[in-house]
Amino acid sequence: MNIGVDAAAFGMANAVTASTANVNSGYWNPAGLVQLEDNQLALMHASYFANIANYDYAGFAMPLDKQSAVALSVIRFGVDDILNTTQLIDEQGNIDYNRISLFSTADYGITFSYARALPLDGLNIGVNAKVIRRVIGDFANSWGFGLDAGIQFESKSNWKFGVMARDITTTFNAWTIDEDQFATIRDAVEGQNQELPETTELTLPKLNIGVAKKFVFNYDYSLLAAVDLNMRFAETNDIISSSFASVTPAVGLEFGYIDLIFVRAGAGNFQNIQQLDGSDNVGFQPNIGVGFKYKGIQLDYALTDIGDQSAALYSNVFSLTIDWSLFR
Repeated sequence: MNIGVDAAAFGMANAVTASTANVNSGYWNPAGLVQLEDNQLALMHASYFANIANYDYAGFAMPLDKQSAVALSVIRFGVDDILNTTQLIDEQGNIDYNRISLFSTADYGITFSYARALPLDGLNIGVNAKVIRRVIGDFANSWGFGLDAGIQFESKSNWKFGVMARDITTTFNAWTIDEDQFATIRDAVEGQNQELPETTELTLPKLNIGVAKKFVFNYDYSLLAAVDLNMRFAETNDIISSSFASVTPAVGLEFGYIDLIFVRAGAGNFQNIQQLDGSDNVGFQPNIGVGFKYKGIQLDYALTDIGDQSAALYSNVFSLTIDWSLFR
């Protein structure tokens, strides 16, 4: 649930809290759903870690009236066909490759969103109700629940402001562990796996604050500039960090031509990284992307680094957004 959705947002380093205004707002800031003029469908696929893991997303949103909208989104991050070698050695101590089986591990996030315009012109609010499902083969599974809340405001001078509070109730996951499966590996390695793992998992609240403005030049050219501050209420390696909270900025730019072709760039996830010699260095996550929009169909691509600029673990992300006006 921390990775994000939509290649267009990835291309801008996820700095979209204030500007998001389509079906993907269900993830970034549900208040943006109020901007919908028609039903929308979004699909996305990305492969991580040399195609070992697959990340997929589908979302659907629809306006209820001119003042409100709803959305449903589903996210899956999974690693499939993992070799289960826990039974590789039989009772006589012989290696038997026929005893190898396959299993998958996957996380699912299902989000129900609702947004509404407030009486104050330009002010919108939105809320998410999330269901989290995590599965590790037959070994363990969990259910979790959480809430998000967002707000957006657009001034008469076209400045946009947004706030997204994630997991405001502290998302809680309760695990169920198959004790028969656990017993098969309890004593496999001396000193390890002797006790059942913890069966509760908590996700602490996070806060995203954003500001954005779109500039138009000669009617044909536009530039959307956005800045986000991403806050976590824990001490981390973010460039601004304390025992109370940690903050890292994200900056994104989107250059558009006649609302048809888009080129994007961004940088985020600024971290203090300790080098091998003990010195500190600031790392960040660079992103670039392009997009094409025509008659209700928008196709976006992003090249994003899941680590920092010093690593070579880049991922290709593709997403598709379809506006129902295409069929009307």
